[in-house]
Amino acid sequence: MKLIRAIIREERLPFVQKALAGQGVYGMTIGQVQGRGQQQGVHLQFRGGILNIDLLPKVSIDVVVNDEQAAMVIDVVSAAAREGKQGDGRIFMLPVLESCRVRTGDVEV
Repeated sequence: MKLIRAIIREERLPFVQKALAGQGVYGMTIGQVQGRGQQQGVHLQFRGGILNIDLLPKVSIDVVVNDEQAAMVIDVVSAAAREGKQGDGRIFMLPVLESCRVRTGDVEV
């Protein structure tokens, strides 16, 4: 199993959800996060001065899938989240050793 974690722009979340649902991937965990990448935040001209916003609001999406689906999920998320601008986001893939369903105690390896 793999954990796919995508950090994307908030406004792209509905597009990613719809694209994943179109591929039969419905389960996900979503959280509000803040961060910055290579762009190091945003620098705006405001009332005659420079306003530096170091941390930008983003959305974190976690999806756990079997090994065979991992590449497809990365491709789908990447295509749906991409605007072609700096700050579009980042996708990480991590191994999942096992998962345990809390309600039943079933363990998947």
